Amino acid sequence: MRIHTVVALYVFAFSFFFHLSRIAYAALFLTFAAVIMGEMFNTAAEEICDFMVPHFDTAVRRIKDMSSGAVLVAAIFSVLIGICLFWRPEVFRSIAAYYGAHPVMIAVLAATAVISIVFIVLGPHGIRDRIRKRRNKRGRKKQLG
Repeated sequence: MRIHTVVALYVFAFSFFFHLSRIAYAALFLTFAAVIMGEMFNTAAEEICDFMVPHFDTAVRRIKDMSSGAVLVAAIFSVLIGICLFWRPEVFRSIAAYYGAHPVMIAVLAATAVISIVFIVLGPHGIRDRIRKRRNKRGRKKQLG
């Protein structure tokens, strides 16, 4: 879900370079919604399966595979829609020219990329929990030392 969220945000941010029509934005938002909804249904199916059958079961594995496969199908079709909307090499050249003329924006893009990777890997709760664990370790070391 975090990967799809970050990709959707980047696609939306760069979409302004393409001057899309309202219909194109509607298609774009529908693809975002389809993938995020697929992720939500996949998570719900996995949680229900884990709650109902806590041990390994081949039927549960098939259900989980099908629900994650549905997300994959939605993601593949969203990429195809993205290709239809965004395959304009001249716009890619204008984006490169824009970043070439504004080096500060390259630093901003790099910073957001780092933040995005941390968010994807750790998630909002993982970041908070790691900070909390480090503080607790330091506090215990001070108490023992």
